[in-house]
Amino acid sequence: MIRCLLFVSLLIHSSLAAKPPSEGQKAAPQAQGPPSKKWQTLTGQQPLVIARGGLSGLFPEASTYANNMAKTLSLQGSAFFCNLQLTKDSVGICLSNILLDNTTTISMFYPKGQKTYNVNGKDIRGWFALDFTADQVLNNVSLTQNIYSRPSQFDGILPIATVEDALGAKPDKFWLNVPYDAFYNEHKISMASFVEKAAKFAPIPYISSPEIGFLKAIGGKVNKMRTKLIFQFLDPEETEPTTKQKYSALVKQLGMIKSVAAGILVPKEYIWPVNKNNYVEKATTLVNDAHKEGLEVHASGFANDVILPYNYSFDPTAEYLQFVDNSQFSVDGVLTDFPPTASEAIACFTQNKNETKPKTGFPLIITRNGASGIYPGCTDLAYKQAVEDGADIIDCSVQMSSDGVAFCLDTPDLNSGTNALSQFMTKSETIPELQAEAGVFSFQLSWSDIKSLKPQMQSPYGTKEKIVRNPANKDAGKLVTLNEFLEFAKKNAVTGILINIEYAAYLASKAGLDVVGTVSSALSNATFDKQSTQQVLIESDDTSVLAKFKDAKNYKRVLNIKEKISEATKESVAEIKKYADAVTITKDSIVKITDYFISGTTNVVKEMKAANITVYAHWLRNEFVSLMFDYFSDPITEIASYAQGFKVDGIVTDFPGTASKYMRSPCSDTDPKANVPYPILPVEPGALSGLIGPEALSPAEAPSPALQVSNVVDPPLPGVAKKNDSSSSPGSGSNSGSSDAGSKSPPAPAPSDEKSSAFANGASCCASLVAVTVLLLAN
Repeated sequence: MIRCLLFVSLLIHSSLAAKPPSEGQKAAPQAQGPPSKKWQTLTGQQPLVIARGGLSGLFPEASTYANNMAKTLSLQGSAFFCNLQLTKDSVGICLSNILLDNTTTISMFYPKGQKTYNVNGKDIRGWFALDFTADQVLNNVSLTQNIYSRPSQFDGILPIATVEDALGAKPDKFWLNVPYDAFYNEHKISMASFVEKAAKFAPIPYISSPEIGFLKAIGGKVNKMRTKLIFQFLDPEETEPTTKQKYSALVKQLGMIKSVAAGILVPKEYIWPVNKNNYVEKATTLVNDAHKEGLEVHASGFANDVILPYNYSFDPTAEYLQFVDNSQFSVDGVLTDFPPTASEAIACFTQNKNETKPKTGFPLIITRNGASGIYPGCTDLAYKQAVEDGADIIDCSVQMSSDGVAFCLDTPDLNSGTNALSQFMTKSETIPELQAEAGVFSFQLSWSDIKSLKPQMQSPYGTKEKIVRNPANKDAGKLVTLNEFLEFAKKNAVTGILINIEYAAYLASKAGLDVVGTVSSALSNATFDKQSTQQVLIESDDTSVLAKFKDAKNYKRVLNIKEKISEATKESVAEIKKYADAVTITKDSIVKITDYFISGTTNVVKEMKAANITVYAHWLRNEFVSLMFDYFSDPITEIASYAQGFKVDGIVTDFPGTASKYMRSPCSDTDPKANVPYPILPVEPGALSGLIGPEALSPAEAPSPALQVSNVVDPPLPGVAKKNDSSSSPGSGSNSGSSDAGSKSPPAPAPSDEKSSAFANGASCCASLVAVTVLLLAN
């Protein structure tokens, strides 16, 4: 059944590629890049997108899914890259690793098939293709993902692809890589004979190998007018089998390489070296040197779901631009596991220095603590970077010092965002009303103490996933007061500001601090209440705080709904309207997630907009671990989906530069009449998860609670306690949560008899199957 679904899905994708996609579909553009672009490639042509095993960043390498999705979602003229292995009876299959047990289920079917061979001077033990016939491999064995951060749900259901299968998918261009010619020759199996026959069967524009001997052997057997021979460089310290020289030595002999090849394929570090601290260093002269010799240069090793050098801020399109759009050179092609991302980088973001302004109706780009993905949050440098990156709204979460100075920081716990614990360990305490963990809280220290602290870069995935943000900026910048923030916003004429206020009730009743009054006065003193040029958003999770600003007509009030919700009842929406003009909701209140796949959407955005409530989504981040598989580990695709597919009015992000890159790109225009080279389209919820058998997915979770009126309304704010009132001192007992500073009740559980959307999805799927079948029969 799954293969039937696959077949139908691919037919659908093929039909979509031939016509403008409808809303919500991530279909592939088929136009070339704008002809006005001039490239620094050898030929002056647009760099080639080379899909390693198809879309192998998501599906098992060279599987039918991977091959067809790569063709559908890549720029026209892209190439499919097949790593050639041969079976005992000389049938060619496409797999990178010479050990079949790394990428297939062969060990399950032939548990005694392990052998040890010497491969290019190294003893390797495992399952080798040359020990099995094509029938054994193709009729029993299926593919698996060999990178564990990638989805395993497609393991064991897709057959190994032969070279004939890959050619049958009719890629725009076919690239055959021959990595182990000498090894196969030792065992009386000829790679050269296979390639010679294959080249007669179908056009093969590119043939590559890391072995000079193979290129010499095949050179006289193919038509070099139709086929380019490419020499592949491996790790610099590995030895090339024919010359017995290291690749680091051969890279200095480009003239000799030119005698056997038309180009070179090199790991990307040969071009832009990366140092031990994971920063890109000065480019080598390899590309220019090779171009002078008349050699094309193709770079390999591109993937979205790896820890990129810190220079790229976790944005994979930024890495591609480093190779194809710098002032010195452009590579002639990029070999990637994620061809859609390479396609959008080349078609949409190159030579786009004077970006157009975002089109009307696009979501606002709202920062989270400034550009906190680049610099420590809420620092002067984070705000400066945010403005330079094109943020519309810069934000300040207001905290208070003990002497009443308002400043910007994500939480009142100074341990989050500064080095407070090392400086004021004796001040650390637990305040249950604020958080479960002990902290050093801002209202315990004077502003002079606080401003002496060093900011600290926060990495949301640093503890578990070991993915940290730019260490070079780990303590850069300085904290800013609210007054300084407002002055900066006015000076730089940003579209607007967002002031976030939390814990107002606690600060008033326990710390004797009036954060609401302080914010109101600061805005008034900066004349934000007397102008309408710059938007002012007042955000809080407390309706009583928002109520204090009801008479400020120039301000827009935003209710922050932190809880994950599945729907918003009419009564709760009506209650929100009394206090707020907009809401900020979590991403998982908008989309339904199963095993990191998007299985559907909620109606929360529609329910809010039906009541004329603006909707902002938080938080969008660049790190690939924050992205669902549907986005191909590409933050640009997630941004496009929230902007164009889920129709939010604003996105809250740590990386405003990435959002601005998309909003200002010509490819953000999805109007078919715009004729853009590669329209970046939103994902279609359920498209990928629908390809997975139910047995491969985790059991469906109970729906999140619906938002109720009791979740919206908060108690009135208490009066501001006197500073010398010891009964109101911060942290004065674990029972202090019973004061007027109580919180609203959590969302009520959703009814257990809620109907599943699986029936509707199944019906839609069946209808699609029938329609496609009828069309096929008709043709």
